[in-house]
Amino acid sequence: MEELKKRAARKALEYVESGMRLGLGSGSTSRYFVQYLGEALQAGTLTNIVGVPTSIATEKQALGLGIPLVKLTDITALDLAVDGADDVDPQLNLIKGLGNALVREKVVESYAKELIIIVDESKIVDTLGTRSPLPVEIIRFESDAHVRRLADLGSEVAYVLDEHGERFISDNGNYIVRCRFPAGIADSYGLATTLQAMPGIVEHGMFLDMTTKLIIAGQNGIELQEKSA
Repeated sequence: MEELKKRAARKALEYVESGMRLGLGSGSTSRYFVQYLGEALQAGTLTNIVGVPTSIATEKQALGLGIPLVKLTDITALDLAVDGADDVDPQLNLIKGLGNALVREKVVESYAKELIIIVDESKIVDTLGTRSPLPVEIIRFESDAHVRRLADLGSEVAYVLDEHGERFISDNGNYIVRCRFPAGIADSYGLATTLQAMPGIVEHGMFLDMTTKLIIAGQNGIELQEKSA
């Protein structure tokens, strides 16, 4: 599986050109892309690249590789963002954020002219939520009340815990819960609208209508899918 992730990351690097402003994703597959980007900059095959990280972990990795970083406030748009995903459906909609960086991922990638998603073939599903739970970031104030509301939507909700068994605190100072829908998410757009209207919900991990290219690494090679015009 790690080799498939590496193949997908290497393929994504082919779409990067010198002078680009990049959104740098988070998670196990994205780490390989950031690594290969740093190596290309060190070798001089790519130049004049700047990046915007989607998590503190990605920021640390990029700085360690010598990738210059900027803030979104310093630019008007990103040429390209590259990230992984946890579920991908036939419409190239995603569940992302099981690495607990969903809010920053969505913020950064909303500024990208193009979003390339890199996955291994295990992430492909017919319906979002059948493979992965949906991560939701919630504020810490009255968090159990927000969890109750999420459960009322038909999901099984669990807090993400840290290595000490305490409730995980996100890079943004919030809690993250995972909502498992036993039969998957029947109406992702409807659920997204419902969640966006709920006070106390910071953001959800459905990335709808954002992907422009999908790179799938499988045992039989690389497959590229593109968003329909």
